[in-house]
Amino acid sequence: MTTTPNRYFIINKPYNMVSQFVSPDNVGLLGDLKFAFPEGIHAIGRLDNKSEGLLILTTNKKVTRLLFQGAVPHKRTYLVRVKNIVSAESLEKLRGGVTIRISGDIDYLTPPCEIDIIDNPVNLFEHQREKREYAPHTWLSITLSEGKFHQVRKMVSAINHPCKRLIRVSIEDLELGTLQPGAVRELEETDFFRLLKIDDWS
Repeated sequence: MTTTPNRYFIINKPYNMVSQFVSPDNVGLLGDLKFAFPEGIHAIGRLDNKSEGLLILTTNKKVTRLLFQGAVPHKRTYLVRVKNIVSAESLEKLRGGVTIRISGDIDYLTPPCEIDIIDNPVNLFEHQREKREYAPHTWLSITLSEGKFHQVRKMVSAINHPCKRLIRVSIEDLELGTLQPGAVRELEETDFFRLLKIDDWS
């Protein structure tokens, strides 16, 4: 019996779209994208409907385990627009770790991470909601090697800077680049795993 080769894609997930092909809620779905995805496709490392950016889709069922459940954590970088101007003191708090509520009454101290203020984010596509917002804000680049539920949003909220926009721009060396919102790009298998820094995938 012939085995169908696995296929690998990245998309720039738009705002107000969930990382699913089916949902009981009235939201945008991956199936709304104008692309003929192969049978058996699924999203890896989901983004909620308010978040945007790099989303992996593949027919390879091993990728979730290799990427997020392996012994070596993989870095993810986000561009985050927060309300008001972030001070140097608040930035250091985030870098060193802050306490967030992860579920029920369970608190969690986030580990140290890479955070910088970005004056002029590149390859940034505005959406209509953002064009109506003129209040003071700060753009942050946040790199994590873990992803608790809504962790980035909870981290910036912990320093009293609510998240106004969140865009995942890379996972390891796999980058969003200039991919337009809603656009899809297919990758060769060897390039896909090389950019994700996964060596043992066969």
